[in-house]
Amino acid sequence: MKKALLSLLLLAAGLLPSQADNLTVDGTSRSYNVYAPTNLGENRPLLIFCHGASQDANWMQNSEFKNDNVSMEAVCDTAKFVVVFPNGINNQWDISGDRDINFIKAIINKMVTQHKIDRNRVYLGGFSMGGMLTYHAMNKIPDLIAAFVPCSGYPMGGATANANVRPLPILHIHGTGDEVCAFSGAQPALNVWINHNGCPTTARVVSNYNGFSGAKMHSWGPGNDGVYVKLLELANKGHWICKEPQVYTGKEIWSFCKNYSLNKTTPNVSITSPKTGEKYICFAPSGEAQFPDYTITATADDPNGTVEKVEFYDGTTLLATCMAKPYTATLTGARSGKHTLKAVATDNDGETSTATIEVTLQAPTMLTISSAFTEGGAVPAGWTTYDSQDRRTGYSNGYSQGCRVLQFTGTPRGLSYGLYFRNINGRAHQGWAKYGLSDGGTTLSLAPGHYTLKYKICNWNMPNFGPVELHVEKRTDATSIATQTYTPTVNIGNVASNSFGAVPLQTFEFDITEQGEYAIAVYSAASEWSDCILGQLVLTNNSYVATVLPNVYDHPVLEDDTVYDLQGRKVPMPAGLSKGIYIKNGKKYLGRGLWE
Repeated sequence: MKKALLSLLLLAAGLLPSQADNLTVDGTSRSYNVYAPTNLGENRPLLIFCHGASQDANWMQNSEFKNDNVSMEAVCDTAKFVVVFPNGINNQWDISGDRDINFIKAIINKMVTQHKIDRNRVYLGGFSMGGMLTYHAMNKIPDLIAAFVPCSGYPMGGATANANVRPLPILHIHGTGDEVCAFSGAQPALNVWINHNGCPTTARVVSNYNGFSGAKMHSWGPGNDGVYVKLLELANKGHWICKEPQVYTGKEIWSFCKNYSLNKTTPNVSITSPKTGEKYICFAPSGEAQFPDYTITATADDPNGTVEKVEFYDGTTLLATCMAKPYTATLTGARSGKHTLKAVATDNDGETSTATIEVTLQAPTMLTISSAFTEGGAVPAGWTTYDSQDRRTGYSNGYSQGCRVLQFTGTPRGLSYGLYFRNINGRAHQGWAKYGLSDGGTTLSLAPGHYTLKYKICNWNMPNFGPVELHVEKRTDATSIATQTYTPTVNIGNVASNSFGAVPLQTFEFDITEQGEYAIAVYSAASEWSDCILGQLVLTNNSYVATVLPNVYDHPVLEDDTVYDLQGRKVPMPAGLSKGIYIKNGKKYLGRGLWE
């Protein structure tokens, strides 16, 4: 009785660390649970964590976030921050409108008044549908939340990142056995923000994270403003909050969020194009590529002043200084290799901030496009796939269905890995894999000349073989400038452990007549659920050394009036020469002539 009376007195005095409360938002009474440690002090952080669908704040706080050894309250007691568990209306969240965004804003204001929390250190997370709300808030209130932690939830219709949103720190936690929100959807959602934040597209991966064999931490960063995007992958775990002794979700949330704050006094600067990790491949005869000019674009603002200038660097070389918007520079005459591009913003107080990205320029005469087919369940960097419903871009992983790399284990086997894609609706050109699109992170620039594409293609589960189309397309508008049709002769049989024989090596030769950016496209047959396995693609640039000698009668090779110079450029027929000339020593150019 005395204990109960003491609790009532403490509750009346507002001294109990955990309590239920409510406030009115847009004319509706909304409720939440709040936990504030004793001896909290002032200007401490706030975490708002939202429950899943059909759950409530009590369930989130007392069931999901507690085990025998640790609780969220214990984390709060140690780190001294406030945590709020809101209640959704009818145990649901508004993940497309402003109803619950306004609720979150009202909670922040209430906590500022009641507990004097630091507005610059407010963090938002949620489980399942609460994770979906967290992604929604990234675009709605990025100026109020310092870091975001969605767990086992993501936008089912695909994530988006508004162009005017600052780079956002994100920790996503998800089990690979999630039966409600499939783990395969987490990576595509994160890819949107990895690209938006200017993070490296290849993650640093720590297996056996914190000594827990079932945990793997993927980290992309640092991106613009030094932010990271992270994915905590929990092997075979379902739709839940992780409460393992080594990896407790509450601790992981705080360990991530505590690194971020909104109260920057230095200017904000981001490189919006190109993205870090971008690869530019430029083919030219003999490998002496003249890389096109590449534009670097940045955004910059200052939270408490003005941006005076933005300077662009390639390594230590100053490329340009911009005193006003738009902030752009041109990388011209660059050599092949890795380039560290920097944008340095200086404000009216002389304070600076730097955004850094790394891009790679390559000038090969042979490119093994399929060399990245080494990880089952992934879409490799440089590639984009589409099956008439789902578009996927590389690098992304964690896929167990749909377009992805498959690993084959049968003995014998004609391939060890292959990129699988399909056409669900059966309409022409509605199932494809393309290398070189802008969202795949690789630019393929081809100089005029003659090219050969060697490839191996088979079917996955299509015994009635259908024709597969290979196209060389202009990157900007998908205009096809060369095409070949091939009907596979090998079917693997829908099981990766099946044995299958050698896949024939095919040749596709084509001419490029003008310098430009292109994509290699492969389309599956125009029938429902047609599929294709790309096992090997190797692109080479052919250079020939030959002299046109009209008086040397060897082998006739000209079939039309097209000729090329020794740099592989298409040129007019020289005066005095015509069809029927011959090339010294019988060297042929596929029905074309070369001249000096």
